[in-house]
Amino acid sequence: MLETLPLSLDAVRDVAKECFDDGWRLVTMSANQIDDAHFDVIYHYDKDLTMKHYRLTVPKETVVPSISPVYFAALLVENEIRDQFGICFSDIVLDFGGALYLEEEVRAMPFCKVSVAQKQS
Repeated sequence: MLETLPLSLDAVRDVAKECFDDGWRLVTMSANQIDDAHFDVIYHYDKDLTMKHYRLTVPKETVVPSISPVYFAALLVENEIRDQFGICFSDIVLDFGGALYLEEEVRAMPFCKVSVAQKQS
């Protein structure tokens, strides 16, 4: 059974720094739209083949602190989450401004319960 620990918005970067200092590796982050007004952002860490997960639940339009100043590689998944869900991150090391993916169809936040029509040739 996997335990997911709750995470508050103001603790996001502090928890990332604690994990980093203790030797935990950032595996990835994942996002999920819970309902029309809320999202989950889940942070996945690994150390010595043990996984640790933190769940941040935020209202839509909330700007989440970036952990890329702590884990540089997080900039890719944070930009991807922005493209796919519309969740913005503050102080991200490299912000693609919602254009990590160049394809127009992908840039319409496909995982955010938005219909995307494919263009016919």
